[in-house]
Amino acid sequence: MIITRTPFRVSFFGGGTDYPVWYEENGGAVLSTTIDKYCYIFAREFPPFFPQKLRIVWSKIELADNPDGIEHPSVREVLKHLGLREGIEIHHNGDLPARSGLGSSSAFTVGLLHALHALKGEMMSKHDLAHEAIHVEQNLIGENVGSQDQVAAAFGGFNKITFASGKRIAVEPIVLPNGQLDELQDHLVLFFTGLSRNASEVAAEQMRNTPKKNAELKRMHEMVDEAIAILKKGTMAIGDFGRLLHETWQLKRSLSSSISTSAIDEIYDRARKNGAVGGKLLGAGSGGFMLLFVPPKDQERLKTALKGLLYVPFRFENAGTQIIYYGPKTIAR
Repeated sequence: MIITRTPFRVSFFGGGTDYPVWYEENGGAVLSTTIDKYCYIFAREFPPFFPQKLRIVWSKIELADNPDGIEHPSVREVLKHLGLREGIEIHHNGDLPARSGLGSSSAFTVGLLHALHALKGEMMSKHDLAHEAIHVEQNLIGENVGSQDQVAAAFGGFNKITFASGKRIAVEPIVLPNGQLDELQDHLVLFFTGLSRNASEVAAEQMRNTPKKNAELKRMHEMVDEAIAILKKGTMAIGDFGRLLHETWQLKRSLSSSISTSAIDEIYDRARKNGAVGGKLLGAGSGGFMLLFVPPKDQERLKTALKGLLYVPFRFENAGTQIIYYGPKTIAR
C-alpha cells in the first residue's frame, strides 16, 4: 500500500508564459509557491476476490476490467502509460475543491504517478515526475494546460520556474533575507469565490489569443524578476509586491474574455476598497480562489467586507510530493 501527499500551489507572476505555445519560442518564467493544502492518493493492489480488476474512488466510484473503462482521464491515461492493466485500487482525497485555480489537477497527476511508480517498486526523482505529469496532461489527455503546476507540485517550495525551448525546465528556489518570507505570508489572504470552472476550457481561448498578446506576455514575464527583486529589498518594500500583483491581474484579465466575470470584478473592487493593495484570481480564471495582498492591520476589515466568501488560512510549504506511507505487499496472487 502506498499513500502520497502532494501540495497545491499559489502562482504569483508569469502565468500564461508557461504554455508551450509561448515558451517554445519566447521562453517563460513563473514565481510560485506550494502551500499546506494537499492532494492525497492511496494506491494498493486490488484483492483478487472481486469481479472487476480496477477500483477508482474519487467524486464517484468506478469499477472496470481495464483502463479503457475508466472515466477519470488522469487515472485512465496514467494506468495505460505505466502498463498497469489490472489489480489496482486507487482512492483520492483533497483538502480543497477541484477546478479552483490551485493546480489541483496537476497535484493529482503528480501524486498518482508517484504512488503507482512506488507500487511498481520504482522511486522517481521530482524532475522525472514533473516531466512525466506534463506529458500525461498535455499529450496523452490533450488538455489545454501549462507546465508550471506539475513542476510546483513535484518540487514544492517558493521558486522561480523557468521554461525554455526543447521542454527545458529549471527550478530556482528563492532565498530571502531572514523574516522576509514570513512577512510576505502575513500580507496574503485567500478566499474561495464559490465558483468552479474547467481550466482547460478557460485556457483554450487564452492559447488562441497568444499570438496577439505578445506585449502583455512579455511584460508578465518581466514581472517575475521584478517581484523577486522587491522581496530581496527587505520589509520596507513589501507593499510594492502587492502593487505589482494588481498590475499583473490587469494584464491577465486582458488575455481572454473568459478569465474574469462581472462577479469576480465586483469581488476584487470591493477588496481594493477595503484594504487590499492588489491581488489576482488564481489559475486559468473565471472562478476558484482569489489571492489578495493586504496589510495585516486591514485584514479584519477586508474579511468583514467579503464575509460572503470562504476565507482559507494557509502557509507556505517546501517539501513537494512525498510518500507518507509505504507498506509491504500483502496480497498473494
